[in-house]
Amino acid sequence: MPLPLHLLSLAVFAMGTSEFMLAGLLPALASDLGVPVGTAGVLTSAFAVGMVAGAPLVAALARDRPRRPSLLVFLLAFAAAHVVGAVTTSFPVMVVVRVVAALANAGFLAVALTAAASMVPPARKGRALAVLLGGTTLATVAGVPGGAVLGTLLGWRATFLAVAVLCVPAALGVLLGVPAGRARADAVAHPSLRAELAQLARGRLVLVMLLTALVNAATFGAFTFLAPVVTGTAGLGTWGISVALVLFGAGSFAGVTAAGRLTDRRPGLVVAVAGPLLLAGWPALALLAGEPAALLPLLFVQGALSFALGSTLITRVLHEAAHAPTMAGSYATASLNIGAAAGPVAAAATLPTPLGDRGPFWTAAVLVAVSLFAASAFREVVAPGAAPAPAGESVHV
Repeated sequence: MPLPLHLLSLAVFAMGTSEFMLAGLLPALASDLGVPVGTAGVLTSAFAVGMVAGAPLVAALARDRPRRPSLLVFLLAFAAAHVVGAVTTSFPVMVVVRVVAALANAGFLAVALTAAASMVPPARKGRALAVLLGGTTLATVAGVPGGAVLGTLLGWRATFLAVAVLCVPAALGVLLGVPAGRARADAVAHPSLRAELAQLARGRLVLVMLLTALVNAATFGAFTFLAPVVTGTAGLGTWGISVALVLFGAGSFAGVTAAGRLTDRRPGLVVAVAGPLLLAGWPALALLAGEPAALLPLLFVQGALSFALGSTLITRVLHEAAHAPTMAGSYATASLNIGAAAGPVAAAATLPTPLGDRGPFWTAAVLVAVSLFAASAFREVVAPGAAPAPAGESVHV
């Protein structure tokens, strides 16, 4: 894999740490800002909403601009937002901070996904995206648990500052490793923005985006409220959060790595195997959440299955959006974060019910069940093959 791809992964690591870190900081942050834990969970949804809105908008604005300065601007804006988040005492300000950070993250990821796909031959696209998204899974392995430990020792604000500091070497990596050419310099002609947006009228693309959103909603809905389960239901205490996050993150890294080798050739196999196992795992977690000996191994397994299935579906989004070369990354980003926005909201609604802290796991099970039902009804969306251009439209990529 090209060196610039690994440097982009470093930046994704910093952003992934921020996106997931609230799972380990939520109780302390909620207490400090004077809001219930369920209300503080809205910060995860606010971040995701910013990603959904920002991905296509920022990608459209940046489609004709050089990749290197675009990525740098997004990364530095992301760092600045975290500095503000580290010093604010207002929950509404924190919501705004998370939205701004998400807009910057969305722009970066949309450009980076498109850049990563263009760095390798089509047959290796899945592997390239596995490397890029490896930054996110490494964030769950090292960044998020490390942030939880730092938050325990120095307070949650120190974790926000640490994310800002992480952006510095990532920015240097982008500056030194990403080619300075214009985003469209590697092609003779590209479709117009209108033609790229018209791809959203294709049923196959919309359906695979929906599947991606549902699976990610399940993952974020369960992951966001993991800390109360670990400290309350399982009775493991504050330090148990870091252990749980490491296991989930290690599983996610293993899942993305394994799926990256199959996604280009056998995406249907990944969905057929990982999907039902993932569906079975969420109710198992809900039922066994009070048993640490079962909870911790299951978190590893669910992390692996969630990210194996999710990364496969992201690759299918990019495949189906092949005729939208400068906007495809934004479609993948938007579908991921529609799920990340909806999942915590749906999961939070179960917390005041008799399901209590286990409610998010049951919510995740329902969301995965819906996605598998849709996938079984339309199996062709996860089958490999060329994505056809819409009738009557000539596209040069």
